Amino acid sequence: MTDGPRGAGEAFDSVLVALADPTRRQLLELLAAKGEATATTLAEPLPVSRQAVVKHLAVLDAAGLVSGTRVGREVRYAVRPTALDATARWMAALAADWDRRLATIKRVAEAAEEAERDSR
Repeated sequence: MTDGPRGAGEAFDSVLVALADPTRRQLLELLAAKGEATATTLAEPLPVSRQAVVKHLAVLDAAGLVSGTRVGREVRYAVRPTALDATARWMAALAADWDRRLATIKRVAEAAEEAERDSR
């Protein structure tokens, strides 16, 4: 299966790498619930420092999962669903491809089993 337009594979890789970390997933969930928030606000319920949250947000931003907008002296972060949606579509297509392959294997196995029964 191809990963779509050139560069899409790298985009999917960066999304999957970003989502591999439980703290980053938790940050995404917090942002989805709040709409937008600062790193300070996001750090409050987490067992990591504000600086660690900023680093995690940088990874999420690089993957296209969040964006930060400067408002005065603070940066407000919000979820950008486009990269996540594209990755989810790719994963669904990959799953559908595997489902088709497994269905073919099942049909072949059942046909072989039936042929063996018929030959007895």
